[in-house]
Amino acid sequence: MNDLIDDEGDDESDRKGGPGNAPEFTVSEISGAVKRTVEGAFSHVRVRGEVGRLSRPRSGHIYLDLKDDRSVLASVVWKGVASRLTHHPEEGMEVIATGRLTTFPGQSKYQLVIDDLQPAGAGALMAMLEKRRASLAAEGLFDEGRKKPLPFLPDVIGVVTSPSGAVIRDILHRLRDRFPRRVLIWPVAVQGAKCAPDVARAIRGFNALTPGGALPRPDLLIVARGGGSLEDLWGFNEEAVVRAAAESEIPLISAVGHETDTTLIDHAADYRAPTPTGAAEKAVPVRMDLLNWLRQQDGILTRGISGGMVMRRQRLTDLGRALPRAEALLEPARQRLDLASLRLAPALASRTQNARAQLDRLSARLDPALERAVSRKRLALSQRAAGLTPARLAGLVRQGQRDLAGLTARLDPSRLDTRITQMGDRLGTARIRFAQAAEQSVQRRREALDGLERLRRTLGYTETLGRGYAVIRAGTAVVTTKAGADGHAALEIEFADGRLAVSPTGAGAGAGARGGTKKTARPARSTDQGSLF
Repeated sequence: MNDLIDDEGDDESDRKGGPGNAPEFTVSEISGAVKRTVEGAFSHVRVRGEVGRLSRPRSGHIYLDLKDDRSVLASVVWKGVASRLTHHPEEGMEVIATGRLTTFPGQSKYQLVIDDLQPAGAGALMAMLEKRRASLAAEGLFDEGRKKPLPFLPDVIGVVTSPSGAVIRDILHRLRDRFPRRVLIWPVAVQGAKCAPDVARAIRGFNALTPGGALPRPDLLIVARGGGSLEDLWGFNEEAVVRAAAESEIPLISAVGHETDTTLIDHAADYRAPTPTGAAEKAVPVRMDLLNWLRQQDGILTRGISGGMVMRRQRLTDLGRALPRAEALLEPARQRLDLASLRLAPALASRTQNARAQLDRLSARLDPALERAVSRKRLALSQRAAGLTPARLAGLVRQGQRDLAGLTARLDPSRLDTRITQMGDRLGTARIRFAQAAEQSVQRRREALDGLERLRRTLGYTETLGRGYAVIRAGTAVVTTKAGADGHAALEIEFADGRLAVSPTGAGAGAGARGGTKKTARPARSTDQGSLF
């Protein structure tokens, strides 16, 4: 440092304009000397101030200003140190920074390289905590409407805590005493810089498990930690932990610290337990209490069913007294049956007599021809019986009786009426079918006749005449060539509308003008069809 300071004589000579003996330095030499001087004098300092301008570039470093009411000190936190910070700086936060002063020759400025950064007392932490709580509450993360109910008896419980502390032992012991359940433990750091990312990762990891998979998805989560200072519990106030708790699809119980400790995860959780033991008590009911309750409910149900049965039995008895006796109900029916039985025999006899009388009347109306046939049959049988043996005669008599019974059955009036009705129906049906068949036959013959007529007209020469042709005749012969027409004094031409007599030496229409004889067309048609060939 002495080399850079001129003595008093040199200063005086410089003021007088002489060259003096002061050495000359380059800018880099001066900058290096200043850097060594500053770093040597301030190699380890603690600075208290308020965080001003703050920037976090993608490189991971943190650039900030520490200021008070009169000065500003530029500061930097390198990436490796920033990842280990327990409390990340925010603008307006009062902090105590520990580090070393150095210079930045490229801009002729000095700055503080921070190795550790802590809030300046509980007041600063509480102010930052309140600011963060208000910001997250404004987003609706703490609303009561979004909180989920806890399951009554979860099958699997996930616990996010340190596996080596007393907290997990208290939780397991309490669960075993109340109602043993399957517990999955996700070990995390519950203090320090790794606390917040570990807890957030554990909550999201439990939610990412597939229900029914090899590792079952928990029905309930417990985030637990023992008591401690505000700095010790600060990891559960980080924004990442609060958002993970709010996004959890699994109901979550927060059990961080003692009853007087409050962290931001308590506001985002579905239920806040005062202690980890209280979280275990809230997670499951007491098994013996549940069994006692079931016994009580069973007794209430049994008494209710028994009392209901007694009341219904008494009610049924009371109603039964008002009912008449079964014998009294059956006596009128029995009397009606007896009366009907007494009337049945006379009714059957009367019905039989009426039927016999009706049969006699119908027999009197039998066809005389049938009676004559029966008489002839009887006469023939009598004649045969004259020359028969007694055995054969008996057989013929039996045969005659069977024939007579068959004829009598055939003459049953009801069967005759039914037969006549059936024959009438069949006759009506046959008449309709005959009329339809006759009509269809006449129609088919009419259509066939019309077809033959059309064919006759098509093949006849008269249709050909209608298309512009003509038939030339010499007498009764048809002329089809010029040679056949030569030698005839007169020809007859038949058109579709009549015949015309012409001479081979002149036209039939103009013969009178040239001295010939004018012929008139004869409209008469030949009765025979003729031929074109």
